[in-house]
Amino acid sequence: MVDQTPGPPRCGFVALIGAPNVGKSTLINALVGAKVSIVTPKVQTTRTTVRGVAIEGPTQLIFVDTPGIFAPRRRLDRAMVGSAWSSTQEADVVALLIDSRKGITEDDDKILHMLKDVRPAKALVLNKIDLIDKPALLALTKSANERADFAATFMISALSGDGIADLKAWLATQVPPGPWLYPQDQISDAPSRQLAAEITREKLYLRLHQELPYQSTVETDAWKELNDGSVRIEQTVYVERESQRKIVLGKGGQTIKAIGAAARAEIAAAIEQPVHLFLHVKVREGWDDDPQRYSAMGLEFPKE
Repeated sequence: MVDQTPGPPRCGFVALIGAPNVGKSTLINALVGAKVSIVTPKVQTTRTTVRGVAIEGPTQLIFVDTPGIFAPRRRLDRAMVGSAWSSTQEADVVALLIDSRKGITEDDDKILHMLKDVRPAKALVLNKIDLIDKPALLALTKSANERADFAATFMISALSGDGIADLKAWLATQVPPGPWLYPQDQISDAPSRQLAAEITREKLYLRLHQELPYQSTVETDAWKELNDGSVRIEQTVYVERESQRKIVLGKGGQTIKAIGAAARAEIAAAIEQPVHLFLHVKVREGWDDDPQRYSAMGLEFPKE
């Protein structure tokens, strides 16, 4: 166990990287102890760098959940992968998460190769260890460590929480001394409007996983604090084609009503206020080629 004797304050950034769907968002939520990043079975759910803030003794850890790293095909793909790699250059520690069930995939192999040029301290984090036998896990550990210079290896289950405490304690020893950057009770740097939009997008994907392409997006158009302490939120779900709009609405509007009900309950829990949520669905062709949309998501617009 890591010595957690109180000492001078420390603060630093930890970039969580990995291939799509290895459990980065589930892990960052477990490390923070609250939901700061949405989780769905859909590949590339996380689009931007999401920061979650956690306290470990005298240390403040700022976790950066990045988009999954894969071979990009489209402009949006390139922007997300670029965002993920740029986060490794600015971090104090980089943690590579691998799905131990799948072993080292082609995407993992490319990431391991590129990690050779990443300067911050690196940790290997093998997730879903409850789904693999010990000999295979040890072989995977050996293979990954032969490909990159890891300072430490951790075996965890982000879903159950196994191994999370040891990982968090070790990370706290790797960041530099210095004052905290966020108040003690702050768990994310995401504005409430952005978090609300992300929660609705999560419910959208969970409801329509196979029927809706991941290019769809959600934007918070209006946020009004009411006199009774509740909040009126208006959001728009943007899709690329009319056929997708009909899928999101569902027969008699039942699908969008169910999505709205699930999103409203979770947004209310997150902001600790009653919520009145109004959802609209619109077609916006080619939105993923619009520089303004990338700026709204905190991504750099790739020109080629």
